[in-house]
Amino acid sequence: MGLRLRLVNQAFVHRYFPSEDILNHSIRIPRLTSQPPNRLDATGSDGWLQVIGVVADSLDDGLDKPVLSAMYLPYTVNMWMGTQILVRTQGEPLAILHSVRQEIAAVNPDQQSYSQVDDLDTWIKHEPEFANSRLISILFAAFSGLALVLAGVGLYSVVSYSVVQRTSEFGIRMALGAQRADVLRIVALSASASVGLGFTCGLALSLGLGKFITRWVENGRHDPLLVLGVSLLVILVAGLACLVPALRALAVDPTTALRCE
Repeated sequence: MGLRLRLVNQAFVHRYFPSEDILNHSIRIPRLTSQPPNRLDATGSDGWLQVIGVVADSLDDGLDKPVLSAMYLPYTVNMWMGTQILVRTQGEPLAILHSVRQEIAAVNPDQQSYSQVDDLDTWIKHEPEFANSRLISILFAAFSGLALVLAGVGLYSVVSYSVVQRTSEFGIRMALGAQRADVLRIVALSASASVGLGFTCGLALSLGLGKFITRWVENGRHDPLLVLGVSLLVILVAGLACLVPALRALAVDPTTALRCE
């Protein structure tokens, strides 16, 4: 049983120890030997290493690549030249940069700290996978907005044409005692039938193709609140598209309508 300790991720456990408890097991890595000047290994690092914990999987090999089996060793066992250090802070990350360098110098005054230093958000935004996902999201948002505008314009045109065709009908109804609210209800019901049918078909296609689109976009997720918000937005746009033709129907003069008839 070795005295040196290490951690493994969940992918490692699922692959090599799927049916037993890996804690307190020891694993030997024969190839973990010193290869200067690229890597510095302590004496005996290629011996047995005891597993003391399992950590969650993380995308360390790229956002678009699957999670691989991973092992975490203490720096006293193995350290690469040019090792990066990730520091968690409570406030502004770059504000404590001087303090971090002082702590490194306190451990080893001869250790140099150099290279580019940024916060985690900046590093993520510089990744090619993040840029590709951002571009795809912008394109989807642009096409979705264009589709919403075209749907609103098309719905407005259809309802307006229907109101013009039924101008005489509305005039006769109002001449026979129908109230403006009755005319408004007729226009609203006529438009809601088309809107309801289109909304139902669109929602069914969205839910049916959601998994396929999520796979194609990569790192996407299905959010019920987002679907609800978009649905309310579509209903709002449809309502605004029907409002102007409905107000036009309310402004119909029975005398003028009957004269046209």
